[in-house]
Amino acid sequence: MRNLKTVVEHVTSADGTAVAYRRLGEGPGLVLLHGAMQTGPSNIELARALAGSHTLYVPDRRGRGAGGPRRPGHGVRQDVEDVCALLDATGARDVAGVSSGAIIALLTALSRPDVRRVVAFEPPLDLDGSNDTGWLERFDREIAEGRTSAALVTGMLGTRMGSPVFRLMPRRLTERLTNTFVERQERNGTGEEPGFRELAPTIHHDARVVAETAGLLPRLRELRAEVLLLGGSKSPAYLRKSLTALEGVLPDARRVVLRGLNHNATGNAAAGGKPEAVAREIARFLS
Repeated sequence: MRNLKTVVEHVTSADGTAVAYRRLGEGPGLVLLHGAMQTGPSNIELARALAGSHTLYVPDRRGRGAGGPRRPGHGVRQDVEDVCALLDATGARDVAGVSSGAIIALLTALSRPDVRRVVAFEPPLDLDGSNDTGWLERFDREIAEGRTSAALVTGMLGTRMGSPVFRLMPRRLTERLTNTFVERQERNGTGEEPGFRELAPTIHHDARVVAETAGLLPRLRELRAEVLLLGGSKSPAYLRKSLTALEGVLPDARRVVLRGLNHNATGNAAAGGKPEAVAREIARFLS
């Protein structure tokens, strides 16, 4: 059995910010980038499932968990610089990303010809306005007012996540149920991961990643890395369309549909994920 001990380390990004990441496993390096409302530990079971054959580098993206602060003017360019610093420090040449993390992974590969392979799990690309961010104004106002549950509902509806049942409920009821969940989470604790109240403001940053890369698709014709496109058969239609669009432009891509799974698939089992099923496809691609 290989050593699966997790070690927390840091690397310095181009603007001087310290980027924290967890290292575990042995073998060729793989950087694993989490998505919205997540930190590195949100996908740690996926990392452990891959750590028997790879060294996993799992950062907390800025502004959450142990990640460094988001400086004024922070944008997707800084997100890419953080990944590049990690690649330089570790020698890793494979990158996997979840949701908004998948967009950053693809952008990193565009800027780094030495990135060999990319795993993109359901990047929420904006395709001709398919991911409108007009809801951000209301979201930011609710965060500023300390109305976390209301902001979480706004973010969930704006990104078309969560149970379809929630979208049919009166908003006041959805907010009340969300508040109950947040309070229960705070009473019970969340282990290594920050709770929803702490992570809620980061929804804004992930939405900005989507907005800033609205014209990305044509540029990806230039990508030379091999790409595995992953998605669940039960994920929202717009995410499946994003994968179809990528399949049509990427020079070297293969697509795998995870039957019966949804956008939570990469997460830990306690959060509804199926990390072992996702790890099997990633390991097959990287072998």
